[in-house]
Amino acid sequence: MFRHMLVPLDGSRLAEAVLPVTASLALALDAQVTLLHVVEPGAPPTVHGDVHLTQAGEAEGYLRGVAEAMAARGVRAAVAVGQGADVAGVIASRAAALGTDLIVLCTHGRGGVRALLFGRVAEQVLARGTVPVLLMAPTAVRREQVWTVRRLLVPLDGSTMAEAALPAATALARALDAEVALVMVVPTVATIADDRATAARLMPTAGAALLDVEAEQAVTYLQGVKARLEQEGVRVAMAVERGEPVRVLLDRLAGPDVDLLVMATHGRSGVSAVWAGSVASRLVARSPRPVLLIRIPRGGDQAGLQSDLPRSG
Repeated sequence: MFRHMLVPLDGSRLAEAVLPVTASLALALDAQVTLLHVVEPGAPPTVHGDVHLTQAGEAEGYLRGVAEAMAARGVRAAVAVGQGADVAGVIASRAAALGTDLIVLCTHGRGGVRALLFGRVAEQVLARGTVPVLLMAPTAVRREQVWTVRRLLVPLDGSTMAEAALPAATALARALDAEVALVMVVPTVATIADDRATAARLMPTAGAALLDVEAEQAVTYLQGVKARLEQEGVRVAMAVERGEPVRVLLDRLAGPDVDLLVMATHGRSGVSAVWAGSVASRLVARSPRPVLLIRIPRGGDQAGLQSDLPRSG
């Protein structure tokens, strides 16, 4: 898994925030890296405060400089220059043509800009194929900085769909000598947001009791997954958290003991809302850690753990 990584760069220092992550993964996985720049017709003269690379020759020269810096760290890096107004489309098509199995890119900015890039690149790539996408926020990281992973956070919901993230997480954990932290978020009556919310709030005592049962079931479920992964030689921790999924996961990611979030990208309501597209994009937009998004296979089982609260409608 992850033998060939595609890394789009626009020439800005912000985009280069992905380079320490790329180098660490490439060395740990013995993976090849292809650095890509897409020349856009009519592009502005600057991008994120840096000169925009608008000519194929200068783009290739820039990428070769980055490749040389990575080679000094022992990373095999090739360069490629594409052209087109649809940057996301060029990245997706180049990934398919090269046979890459991981795309690594910076989300560039905050709020709408990050959300736009997530939608145009990550969602398009995931929709068109099965290539995982590793996204990270721009930082002041220099090229030579070393990125280490001690713990990978993997949210689950009791479904095989969410478990689509586990093979990648376990492979990375072995390669990086890291721990996999399994987490399941069960809502409270105050934070439940799916079609059970009305019933839970009309009958708060009964609703709280049913959600408590759901939390107990989640513990049993995670214990089973933990035992399975430990049999494969992976160090595993587990936790059942209570509250609103995005807030809980962001709190975990803000702590010092998590270095990477690995998650599947689709699901359903209730506890599984963490895999809904809107929730995934909210996590990507606000996560202080890199986020590895894994495409759920088509036709996957959607069953997850949910209480028997009546649903509206």
